[in-house]
Amino acid sequence: MRQAKLVQLPGPHAFLIGNPYQLVLEEMIVATNKSKRRHDPTRSTRVSILRRWAKTACANPELRIVEEEIESAIEYRNEALQTIRELGPPDLVHLIKQSKSGGKQSGLYHHVTGVDASSSASLAAYVNTLVYSPNDKTHKVVSGLYCCYNAFSHVDMRVDVKIPGGVESYCIDERGDKRVASEGLWLETFLCAVLRAYSYADDGSGDNIKKIVGVRRFDPITSTEIEHKFLDAAERLFFKGPQLGSDPDVQVPNLVSNHLTTGLLNYINTTGRYTSGINLFEKLRTREPEISSLLARVLLAADEEVQAVKLLHDTISELPMDYSLLDCQSTFCQGKGRLVWALECAKRSVTAAPAEFGTWAKLAEIYCALEQWDLALLTLNSCPMFTYQDKDAPRMPEPARILLPVMAESMLDEIDEPQQGYDSEMVHPSLRRLHAAAYKGTFLKAYSLLTEITAKIGWDQLLKIRSHVFVMEEEYRSEKQTGGPHAAPNPNSSTAALHSPSPKMNGETPESAQTNGNTTEDAADRETLASFATTAVGDESNGPPSSSLDAADQSLEKPNHTITSEEVKSGNDDNTTSSTTPNSFTQFRHKRLCERWLDNLFMVLYEDLRIYTIWRTDMSRAQKSTNNPNSSSTSPPTDASATDHAKSAEEWEILGDLSDRLQHPTSAIEAYQSCLRQRFSPKAMRRILKFHESAPPTPSRVQDMLQALIRLIAWQYRWYSEFSPELLRCVRGLIESEGAVKVRSIVQATSLPQSVLDLTHRYVERCVGFRSEGSDG
Repeated sequence: MRQAKLVQLPGPHAFLIGNPYQLVLEEMIVATNKSKRRHDPTRSTRVSILRRWAKTACANPELRIVEEEIESAIEYRNEALQTIRELGPPDLVHLIKQSKSGGKQSGLYHHVTGVDASSSASLAAYVNTLVYSPNDKTHKVVSGLYCCYNAFSHVDMRVDVKIPGGVESYCIDERGDKRVASEGLWLETFLCAVLRAYSYADDGSGDNIKKIVGVRRFDPITSTEIEHKFLDAAERLFFKGPQLGSDPDVQVPNLVSNHLTTGLLNYINTTGRYTSGINLFEKLRTREPEISSLLARVLLAADEEVQAVKLLHDTISELPMDYSLLDCQSTFCQGKGRLVWALECAKRSVTAAPAEFGTWAKLAEIYCALEQWDLALLTLNSCPMFTYQDKDAPRMPEPARILLPVMAESMLDEIDEPQQGYDSEMVHPSLRRLHAAAYKGTFLKAYSLLTEITAKIGWDQLLKIRSHVFVMEEEYRSEKQTGGPHAAPNPNSSTAALHSPSPKMNGETPESAQTNGNTTEDAADRETLASFATTAVGDESNGPPSSSLDAADQSLEKPNHTITSEEVKSGNDDNTTSSTTPNSFTQFRHKRLCERWLDNLFMVLYEDLRIYTIWRTDMSRAQKSTNNPNSSSTSPPTDASATDHAKSAEEWEILGDLSDRLQHPTSAIEAYQSCLRQRFSPKAMRRILKFHESAPPTPSRVQDMLQALIRLIAWQYRWYSEFSPELLRCVRGLIESEGAVKVRSIVQATSLPQSVLDLTHRYVERCVGFRSEGSDG
């Protein structure tokens, strides 16, 4: 056995550097367990760290992004420190390799989340697992640098490991100055690292994985011991939470709406550790009653409704205008079907926080549930919209080359994706230009509310209500030309939904004035849509190429534009006279000016509905042709396989997303399954799993969910993600309903490689380790 080299780190932590990683870590664990120090409170922590990284070292994927210029990645990170807004980018691990013969050095790096950042020792332990490479016998690692951002103090914590040599820990501030890394800074860094692990984790669809290349994702909390340390740090730093920023739909971060509270609730709901969350918020609310809203949410999730209702009642009596408490109460009443009660709470919440999007969105949701569609549109029109701010992504230099090896444990032909990845040339232009697919933040939520209304009452009825509550461009131009007597000022659209009753219930509004019905597209646009209709089933003999397009034009009325407040204020109209004002028209007395962003949403929704109608019309025609053998068509029957290959996998995935946006789950599943028949798509598989979760129980439901989970977990591991909160939550839900023994048995009975099944067993073991409900049986 090779002689190990001992390097003493600051404090009681000792690490061996220079040996093959498995041997090194085994010897480190043995040496630590033999320690007889009576007053060494860190011994058990060091043992758990070493055992964890011993397992990680055995599965080291040798992920490498090679730099053009050595240490250029570190220079880019230093420059980006001034631009970091919130939690910061994933941790950066930079290694310098040198030929064993003493040749030229090279720099390589990757990103990582979920590593224990409570001390320099734990970060150095991770770097040490990367020292030995069984596949590279000609080079050796001479140094490693671990960078972890502290979002509280706005410094980048660094652990510099020299091999052979020592370990130095320090931090770099926004100006690039070097500072001492204190215990307080390490506490903040540990908490930030856990929050980042949840923030940057993938939901199973692969969207976050594809955003940043070369990120290893670990579960930051793998035991109750680490959980206690996390919750203790959260308690000590809780009142600094607003410094971390908040989700994009929150205007101003506050004590109960910030990244710290989001991370805490995410962790509690993912693991089901409701008792730990209740204990934490019980202690915190004695210092600040406002925190009761967080406690109430956890109590409701834990099915402690009586305690939650009593808590809300007592706290709202003390803080009657706390919008977070009112929003929680409104959500509870809505879930119980008490919509009138929920409405009053939502109105008070809007009054308490009129600048927050969430309060207006909740009020619009309740109006939808009450089928007061006109007030729902007015409320939606009053929502304050915020520009979406994405997470802090690392800005890295152009690499010389990238090595992304396949993890042996995840090798499964079924989930292998084509090397070329997404090919936009394989997607029809009409599908590429669907703008709703890019919506995020407040605009995505507003669009979802609009599609919910459309799914319930239909497009034509929505247009009628729209023309009844908003001033339409055509009638505005016409009225300005003829002029009209003065009328009373319009009520403010921001308060109309709060104080005015609905003029007509259930969308029964009078017909609006006749408008120009010309819906002719320009030649190029119509030709593009016609080509999409032609290729929808891949058989032109089913009808004329434009028949589906004509059907869409007949079934869907193109929305006319409303008049926006910007247009009224500009006054740039040749027909405008000095005597006319926005309040000069009698027929506009009960109408509002539509916000430009909402007017645009209607146009985007129309394009979504049009493409969907064309696709479903062609699919219906193909189905009829298949089921009618006596059809006069000379084309052969169109089966599911032929229909699948009429479109690319990318197009089927987009059509699935389109159906999902428009709230047509059956069509969405059909499109996603067609996509999966051509190639594996994590997004399609994740959406199907989501539909299974919300579907009523069937004999095959559990089997179908586990089959999807096994493949999604293996795909995640293929791209170095060992932790997905959404997938873990899904596994926990199955364990609670079916029991851990049954879940293990179904997984083990699957005819897939054992190494792939073991990846799913790890998720089950995590739930059992945290004593989730059902884990005993």
